[in-house]
This record gives sequence, C-alpha cells and structure tokens, in this order.
Amino acid sequence: MTLTLNGETRVFAGPADGPLSLSALLGVLGLDGRKVAVERNQEIVPRSRYAETWLASGDALEIVHFIGGG
Repeated sequence: MTLTLNGETRVFAGPADGPLSLSALLGVLGLDGRKVAVERNQEIVPRSRYAETWLASGDALEIVHFIGGG
C-alpha cells in the first residue's frame, strides 16, 4: 500500500489478515495514538476512530506528534 505521509511517499505492507487501520499504522511507526493528531485526505480523524479508520493506497496523511516540555 502506498501512502503519502507528511508529504513523503512511503510503501507499507498491510497485515496478512486484512487491511491496515490507522491505529495499526501508528503502531508500525512507533507512535503513541494518544500523543498524535492525524489528518487523512484533508480531514481530521477523531482519536476515538483510529482503530476503525481503514487506509487505502493513495491516502494522504499528516501526522503531528505532541511533545511536552517546559
């Protein structure tokens, strides 16, 4: 599956048992779903829908990772 991730085209293999969810992609990328905001095809995806948002080849994703500091 080919996705555009933060402006960069990348190829990902979906799991053998079906399509790739947004939640699974975040796991592959090593990102904590509680600390990111995701836009898919120019629409914000609510955090509560990450597990049920299925990705398709050609999707464009923007992922913002929150970092705390002081």
